[in-house]
Amino acid sequence: MPRFQAVLFDFFGTLTRPIRRGSGHRATAELLGCPPDAYIDVLDRTFYERASGRFGDAEATLRWVCDQIGVRPSPEALRAAVACRRQAIRADTRLRADAVPTLRALRERGMRTGLISDCTHELPAILPELAVAPLLDVRIFSIQAKRCKPDPSLYLAACTWLGLPPSDCLYVGDGGSQELTGAQQAGLSAVRLAAPDLVEHLAFNVDSGWVGPALGTLGEVVHLVDGTPVAVPS
Repeated sequence: MPRFQAVLFDFFGTLTRPIRRGSGHRATAELLGCPPDAYIDVLDRTFYERASGRFGDAEATLRWVCDQIGVRPSPEALRAAVACRRQAIRADTRLRADAVPTLRALRERGMRTGLISDCTHELPAILPELAVAPLLDVRIFSIQAKRCKPDPSLYLAACTWLGLPPSDCLYVGDGGSQELTGAQQAGLSAVRLAAPDLVEHLAFNVDSGWVGPALGTLGEVVHLVDGTPVAVPS
């Protein structure tokens, strides 16, 4: 691995523990008058369209989801559901125990840190509440960029903001959204977080054929940038 000046991270499943939808999502469906299973099915089928902001703001997006199910919630129900969905995603979001120590260790080494996440409207709203927020120099959200990984423009936007060439940046992710392949195609180095708990993680379009380096824990990123070799899957 080359000497890096910055490390860019995926969020869900990488800086956080595996994501599993909690009870708040069914509560959101009930506020909207949607059958919960139908609501979850639409969320799964339309993640990338929603994460690229195709349907407007959070309220308009939930209205569109309801349209797919044939439900017409009141304006009051939509507003309540937007708040409930934000709370549900916040409840699902649990930082890995080594997320903050890893970011701090990298910054103590003079490295820049950042985030590139495929996400809907809720993550930009809740991130400031999280302990990792002040440890991130740049944050690229698909919902704001209007495109999702593996689009190279997301990675290049982060590099440009940091004032670094892609070759000076390392990308770390669990592999959802073909993000590792995307990072490499944009000129970054990439490494997969292959933590055992990720078998339970909700992810879409996974980089299942990844043959590059992999880490067993997030904290191993620090060893990697210090020059310790990492495993390559056999």
